[in-house]
Amino acid sequence: AVYTQKRFHKTYILGIKIGDGAFSVVHEAIHKINGGQFAVKVIDKRNLVEKDLACLRMEIEILSKLDHPNIIKLVEVFDEDSHLYIVTELVQGGELFDRIIKRSHYTEDKARDLIVFFLKSMEYIHLQGIVHRDIKAENLLLVSEESDADVKICDFGMAKRVVDLSPPEEPCGTPGYVAPEVLRQLPYSTEVDIWSVGVLCYILLVGYPPFYDEDSNKLFKKIKDGKFLFHAEFWDKISPGAIDLIKKMLCLDQRERWTASQLLQHPWILADAQELSKHDLSTTIAEMKRFNARRRLRAAANAVIIANRMSNIVKGLGKAAGQPETGS
Repeated sequence: AVYTQKRFHKTYILGIKIGDGAFSVVHEAIHKINGGQFAVKVIDKRNLVEKDLACLRMEIEILSKLDHPNIIKLVEVFDEDSHLYIVTELVQGGELFDRIIKRSHYTEDKARDLIVFFLKSMEYIHLQGIVHRDIKAENLLLVSEESDADVKICDFGMAKRVVDLSPPEEPCGTPGYVAPEVLRQLPYSTEVDIWSVGVLCYILLVGYPPFYDEDSNKLFKKIKDGKFLFHAEFWDKISPGAIDLIKKMLCLDQRERWTASQLLQHPWILADAQELSKHDLSTTIAEMKRFNARRRLRAAANAVIIANRMSNIVKGLGKAAGQPETGS
């Protein structure tokens, strides 16, 4: 069982702080017997309402069922009187985009390899009946500083079983990556993750996002309208097949959006690596550096919009439109 009867502080030494979450602090943890290094999310239950605790227990249940080389592995959980300790494997290689901008050479085949990894991970998660709902750059971490290929998807805090989705779901996700049907408060399933992966793939290829605006209302309007461009100065050097793949993911009509399994059979995904390696993406690195810097500033200003604020913006958009929207 993933829940243990042991006490956390009798089993692990709490190490340095490595991150903060909405309700948690993440530390390194060292196992007292075998010396193994892990990450532990420490949650003070006294600060949480029952709904928050239910979400955490759902995250634990989902992670305990997932076993995939590219998904962060849950080790064990200590549910104690005042605190919850969620122990996972430790990944120390930093964020994927930070690694890409350190490269001196970047080509389309390298981007394609990463896109294949995203799609295979999504295919696995979706086949388990799970929707992640917060796929974004910050949730793609490298295991070590040695390998560029060993990437893990982490943070299943917004994940849900598909069978538990009951419209209208509270809007959740991260601005810029969130799917239009989430903002429209339409019923949805795993296709919302495909949209978010589409945003990631767009950035991987040209270094900047398809949807961007400092004003959240304007940003959400662009997403709801599905309005984005393939700017010639950046996209002319990209294979037509890659552009077609992005269109299949950033498809406004969620019923027409391709699944992860379909996308893995796309001709560009199956294209010859040597052919794709002829497409140099050096300008993408420069663009990605700019995007990354902006992203960091926003994170520092704590600009990730939590569900209730997003909900207010969605309501505002509905009023601005003059009537409730029923579909795309």
